[in-house]
Parts: sequence; C-alpha cells; structure tokens
Amino acid sequence: MGRIHLFEFEDQFWFPDFLRNYGTDFLQFLSNKAKIYKPILPIIEKGLKKSNTQQVIDLGSGGGGGLLWLNAELKKSIPDLKIILTDYYPNIPAFKYTQAHANNFEFVAEPVDARKVPEHLKGLRTQFLSLHHFKPEDAKQILQNAVDAKSGIAVFEVQERSFPSILAMLFSPLSVLFTTPFIRPFSIGRLIFTYLIPIVPLFVLWDGLVSCLRTYSVKEMNALIRTLENKERFDWEVGKVKSGPGIVLYLLGTVK
Repeated sequence: MGRIHLFEFEDQFWFPDFLRNYGTDFLQFLSNKAKIYKPILPIIEKGLKKSNTQQVIDLGSGGGGGLLWLNAELKKSIPDLKIILTDYYPNIPAFKYTQAHANNFEFVAEPVDARKVPEHLKGLRTQFLSLHHFKPEDAKQILQNAVDAKSGIAVFEVQERSFPSILAMLFSPLSVLFTTPFIRPFSIGRLIFTYLIPIVPLFVLWDGLVSCLRTYSVKEMNALIRTLENKERFDWEVGKVKSGPGIVLYLLGTVK
C-alpha cells in the first residue's frame, strides 16, 4: 500500500488546543507506561555520542511522548542529559508537568517549526511520532535543515502501514476510556470530552488510523535521504526494531 496523506484533526489550525492537548496527553501517558521506546535507547545513546552532545532538542513534542521514562533510563549513562521540548502547537500544561517531574527538562513556549529550527537550539534533534504529520517535501525540509545546521537527528514512529498496526489502532478508543482517569495533569474537561461528549476517543481513533496510512516506510525514508543536498556529510541509519507486540521505525542521521 502506498502512503496516503489524509488529514488528521491534530494538524488543523482550527482544532481546539485543549482537545489537541488531550490527545497528545494520552499518547504521552501510553508511551511512558508501556515503555514502547525501550528498544531504541541504544539508538539515542549512539546519536548523542556521535553528535558529541548531551542535549536533546525534541521537535513536535506534543505531550512529551515517552520522554519521562526515556529520560530516566538515559540519565543512567548520561547524567548531565538535558532535554528541550518544542512544538508548533506547544502543550504548555504538559510541558510544565514533565518539567516538574524531572529537573533536566526545559521547554520553548513559542511555536517551533521542525522544518526551520532556530539556530540557538543546538543538540541531537529528535522526533517521536511526528514525521508522518509532514508531506514528503516538508519531511525533506526537516532532514535538510538538520544537515544544513550540522545537527544530528533521530526520528521514531511506533506504527507502520500494516494490518497489525491498523488493527491495534481500532482498539485505541478503549485505551482512551480506560486510561483517562490516570492521565496527568488532571482535567475535568478531559473527563467531559472523553465520557460525556466522546470527542477525544473518536478523534484519537481517526488520527491513529490516518497515522498508519501516513507513516513513511524504511524504503521511503531512504528515498527522502537520497534527495538531500550534502547528504554524504552524514552517516545515515534507517530500520525497525521490535517493541513488545509492535515495532518502532527509526531514522538516525549524524555528522561524519
């Protein structure tokens, strides 16, 4: 199946911020509790080492993804690790919650475009569950911007265009219903728009299914790399690793 770039509610400028935040908060909670990024710890460590940095610039952070758990694990080998959260639609309550639970987190309150990262934000760039939001030309710009800035970049997706991924997404509304009472920061609105007016489970379902259809395959990520100027100045690694019953697709680019 070819990549299909249908719309996601989360990407729409008119979509209410508080609903978008409820969705990204759910993904953050699930990522941390399920430890879905455990298999990619060596990849991030490699990226940091080869980039000669102890700072992560996370792009498209949403609700912080699985970074709380990842951070705790990474600090065992990189005690001076620092993570800066950014997003085009910053989820400030989630950023503050993450920062309150780990003092090596910082965040940028203003919108940050992953296609044109401000020059003062230096470190290994990461993207968790966000590259699929960008059409090929925009995804190319993200990678080209990293190359032009001589900044390492690590991209991770926990779904793919496959029947198992799509089937798993069909059960996402149940996951939202079961986990919502435990998601922090607590919000009455989250309960209302999950149980009384079930917008959150429905938009998470739609966006999850579309995410599968939008996700770049290993072959397509390699094709993006081939279009970059000065790509030979970087070492590139693209692949997938097993994570429980699922997989994590990844791309790692570091300066030679």
